[in-house]
Amino acid sequence: MNINENIKTLVVKKPLKLDCGKTINNFPIAYETYGSLNANKDNAILVFHALTGDQFVAGINPITKKDGWWSYAVGPDKAIDTNKYFVICANVIGGCMGSFGPSHENPETKKIYGIDFPVITINDMVNAQANLLDFFEIKKLFSVVGGSMGGMQVLQFVSNFPDKTKTAIPIACTSSHSAQNIAFNELGRQAITADHNWSDGKYILKNIVPDKGLAVARMAAHITYLSKKGLQEKFGRKLQERDDLKFGFDADFQIESYLRYQGSIFVDRFDANSYLYITRAMDYFDLVKQFNGNLSMAFKNTKAKFFVISFTSDWLYPTHENKDIVIALNAIGADVGFVEIESDKGHDSFLLDVPDFLKALKNFIDKSYTEKKL
Repeated sequence: MNINENIKTLVVKKPLKLDCGKTINNFPIAYETYGSLNANKDNAILVFHALTGDQFVAGINPITKKDGWWSYAVGPDKAIDTNKYFVICANVIGGCMGSFGPSHENPETKKIYGIDFPVITINDMVNAQANLLDFFEIKKLFSVVGGSMGGMQVLQFVSNFPDKTKTAIPIACTSSHSAQNIAFNELGRQAITADHNWSDGKYILKNIVPDKGLAVARMAAHITYLSKKGLQEKFGRKLQERDDLKFGFDADFQIESYLRYQGSIFVDRFDANSYLYITRAMDYFDLVKQFNGNLSMAFKNTKAKFFVISFTSDWLYPTHENKDIVIALNAIGADVGFVEIESDKGHDSFLLDVPDFLKALKNFIDKSYTEKKL
C-alpha cells in the first residue's frame, strides 16, 4: 500500500508507556483536519475512527480516492459543520494509514515490525492521540465523538482526561467487548493467520499479501455490521445475474457476490497485521474491569455533557449495552442524554445516511456549542 507523502504526521517525541509494559517514543501519528480552529481554540472536535476507518473523515480520501468514511456526517452545513467546528481525526496507533503500526520499521532491527510490534489497547490509542491537543495548543476540546471502536475511545478519553472536553458523544458502542464480539474477531484473526501468505506475519518482507484470509475476515465482520431485516430486504434469496441455480460453488446469490466484493476491495486498503492488532485492542477493552467493576467511577471526575446514541437494529453493540453507559453516568449525576434511533441498517447505521441520526447529532452539537458555560 502506497501511503501518500502528503499525509499530515505528528512525530511524538515523548515516551508513551503502553499497557503491555513496553515504551514507545519518536513515533508517528497520522492525522487530518477539517475546518478552522478559532481564536479562542474552543471549537475543536476530536473524532475517533472505528476498526477499519482512518483519519480521512470527510472529502476525498487521497489514498483510496473514495469519499471519507463519515462524509454523511462531517462537512460544511452537515451534522458536524466544518464551517463552525475544527475537526481533528487521527489514524490510531496499530493502524496502517501512516500512524505507528506493524508495517513500520523497527529502529533496532531495521526490519518491518510485523507481529513483533507491541500489542496495543484502546487506552494506548487514546493516550497517543492526546498529543495532538498539545500540538494544536488546545486546552479543552468542544467535543469528542466516535462510533463503534470510536465510541470506546470516546469513553476512554473522558476517563483519562476528564477536564479535556466539554461534550462527549459515544455512538453504537460498549464499555466492554462481549464474548460474542471477541468470538467474531477471533474468527477474522484465524482466517488471516491460516492464509499461507501470512507467513508468520512477515508477508511484507516477502512482498506478498494474505489477501484470501483478510478478505474472509472482512466478510465475516461485515455480516455483523448489517441487520437480518436489512439483508433480507436488500438481497433476500435473489440470484446473481442468472435465472436458476448453477449447482456449484460460484456466487449463486447476490448476497454472496456482495460479500466477496466487500472482501476484495478491503484487501486493497488495509493491512492484515493491523487488523490483528486493532481487533485485539477492541477485545481487551473493558472499562468496567479498569474500575474494579464500577463503570460509574470511570466518569466520576468529569463535568462533560454526554449524548449516547444507539440503533434499534444494531445487534453487534445492542441498545442495552449503550444504556449501561447511560445508567453508569446517571448513577453519578452526570449530564447525559440518550436516544435510540430507529433504523434497519444495523450497526453500520452510524456511517450511513440515516436522517434521524444525523439530525439528532447536529441538534446536540449545535445546541451545546451555543451554551456559554464551559
